[in-house]
Amino acid sequence: MKYKLFALFLICAVGLISIPAHSAGKKKRPPVESTPVTHRSSEVGSVEARLIGIYRLAGSGDHKTALNKAELLVNDHPNFQLAQLVYGDLLASQVRVISNVGDIPGTLSAGATTRLSELRQEALLRMQALRERPPANAIPSQFLAMSSRNKHAIAVDASRSRLYLFENTRQGLKLVEDYYISVGKSGIAKTVEGDLRTPLGVYFITNNLNRKSLKDFYGSGALPINYPNMLDSKRGKTGSGIWLHGTPPNQFSRAPQATDGCVVLANPDLENILRKVEVRTTPVVISQKLTWVPPQSVQAESKTFEDTLAAWNKAKSSGNVDHLLSFYTSDFNSNNGKTLSEWTIGLRKELNLTRGRPIQLKDLSYLRWTDTSDTMVVTFGEVADGARNSTTKRQYWTLQGSQWKIFYEGIIG
Repeated sequence: MKYKLFALFLICAVGLISIPAHSAGKKKRPPVESTPVTHRSSEVGSVEARLIGIYRLAGSGDHKTALNKAELLVNDHPNFQLAQLVYGDLLASQVRVISNVGDIPGTLSAGATTRLSELRQEALLRMQALRERPPANAIPSQFLAMSSRNKHAIAVDASRSRLYLFENTRQGLKLVEDYYISVGKSGIAKTVEGDLRTPLGVYFITNNLNRKSLKDFYGSGALPINYPNMLDSKRGKTGSGIWLHGTPPNQFSRAPQATDGCVVLANPDLENILRKVEVRTTPVVISQKLTWVPPQSVQAESKTFEDTLAAWNKAKSSGNVDHLLSFYTSDFNSNNGKTLSEWTIGLRKELNLTRGRPIQLKDLSYLRWTDTSDTMVVTFGEVADGARNSTTKRQYWTLQGSQWKIFYEGIIG
């Protein structure tokens, strides 16, 4: 048939995808390789699931059903340009051979080469991310310990243009949803303001901006993150205004690299996240490529740091300032910009007030970031025995040789 080459292309592209059946009695087609595939009824956005379903129908030769479903999809979401492109391919395949996604004759595609390339890349990234699923029950290696106050966590894999949303359950982190995203026009690893790059690191959502207060450009809303964090500032990185946000009304999704540095999602996907995540307590890890590990492996890896943190807590509870200061780097600074010597003055006053009473660490969480150095981002509530109120603090630790030491400490609540 006329769409034979197009169908062969789709078979190769989506052969490993297993989409849940939407009708009773339908069976899943098993993956043809042993790549771990988890169920995705709650992980894949419904719009994206419909698009991938269309790919599979066309790839399996069911051209009529694929065309009907594509027509429904573009009617429901006329601003979804990739769906429009696939719909156009399916229509064109009735009268000529289609060999690729967006196979538009040269006379019609003149001037649209860049946009066609972006849409093809978006299609391949969506299919790749859904084909090569994270191993069952695995988590990103950065999430070493999560407090019960951290109801959710977010991880971004820039290499896959994918955002993963986790729920923190009693049994640990559970992957509940994942979405296609766009990053900076110049890629990742932001260093200076205006470089059009998305930062890499461990961040936290700082606000939830109402869509009524935003321009249409930001879509359904925005979740700012705390870039530059303390590690970024220590390294001299500049810039601000890095958000997770949506798309304008006339655009369902953006190209894989299309933002000024923000992480951008389709509005329906962002709205799902807005309904779930919490300000201040939701961590956001942005990585060039996520490493997925079994939860028990991070527990073993964190043992050395846990021992050091316990020793720091014991030193502070004892009131021994000199011993306590051995846990801090010489270039330490606090959230009000004080050097180690300036900060020590306040520390002595604090220890005089506690008078050697044991200090408890509550709601402890820590995330590890590894690039050219090892950093631990630690958040906890600190309360001395007998005190009524606790103080929420955040510390940044760095690995110097074989010793973990604190280069930043500040109160966040």
